[in-house]
Amino acid sequence: MIRVQNIYHMLAYAFQVLREQGYRDIATEEFPNTAELCTAILIRGTNSQVKRGLGREYIDRTSALSTLRGKFEITDSVKTRSVLRRQMVCSYDEFSIDTPMNRILKATMMLLLRSSVSKERKRELKRLLTYFGDVSDVDLATVNWQMRFNRNNQTYRMLITVCWLVVKGLLQTQEDGTTSFRDFLDDQRMSRLYEKFILEYFKREHPELDVGAPHISWALDDGFDDMLPVMKSDVVLSLGETMLIIDAKYYSHAMQQQYNTHSIHSHNLYQIFTYVKNKEAELVHAGVPHEVSGMVLYARTDEEVQPDGVFGMSGNQISVKTLDLNLPFVDIKKQLDEIVDSLFIKESAFA
Repeated sequence: MIRVQNIYHMLAYAFQVLREQGYRDIATEEFPNTAELCTAILIRGTNSQVKRGLGREYIDRTSALSTLRGKFEITDSVKTRSVLRRQMVCSYDEFSIDTPMNRILKATMMLLLRSSVSKERKRELKRLLTYFGDVSDVDLATVNWQMRFNRNNQTYRMLITVCWLVVKGLLQTQEDGTTSFRDFLDDQRMSRLYEKFILEYFKREHPELDVGAPHISWALDDGFDDMLPVMKSDVVLSLGETMLIIDAKYYSHAMQQQYNTHSIHSHNLYQIFTYVKNKEAELVHAGVPHEVSGMVLYARTDEEVQPDGVFGMSGNQISVKTLDLNLPFVDIKKQLDEIVDSLFIKESAFA
């Protein structure tokens, strides 16, 4: 399980904007479920966006007009007999708020209006929707969430992510075809957030470390890796000669079970071991002094048996630990800081 309030803290590490003054009271508010939290964030963020102005893009339009605008479409004007109404069909570009991102915002707010969020927040949603009168409706089931952000729409990044969490992580369809909201995000969305949170936490709270999520190269004899999968790490921490590769896992069941015997997910161990050995081979080849370790960091579940252990494997340390997300956030920070202290305290003393 995870405290709803901790989802906010995780999002705040993923998105710097949530640490600004306008969101600070959300950090102290207790929410009954994740939909209430996402609605509160969406209201604050959309309100800020309305104040600075809704994003606009040039949209292709074609319509019958009384005066010429843009390009006169002769063929279409004849086909539609617009000339008989003293009009002409024109195609033109309009600098409009009817953009894909504004459509997603509008549709998500309308979706939340039909949920069980508080009456006060529904009033806020209705007020904000008045600014979206010129924005078209969109079926959220057809939205392509792979969007490009630039300096002109950067302020939408967090808002669109929250919409994505609501639509993909909270909305569920019942057997009778009706929809409802889960109390918590589904595992797939929580897994993405969990990985991002851990990476951004170490970046922000431990500037003494080199923190990243690099690709790890295969240690190949012939150099041909055309058909091999990409090894994309979740988190890599390094200081001096010491390196820790972390594979973050958010599962409903942190252990696999067979015949009443609990064991660590085998594919997770294979994966982290492969990462460690290939990274070590890369450093050996480069002649770089090193000490590479690996860790599978599970989000703690409600199960009685939890993964926990440190293993020596072919000269490397591989550990398996859990992070309890149901504790107050200050205790979550302590758990993460202990990972750093246990491995890098010697290196930092000589840095």
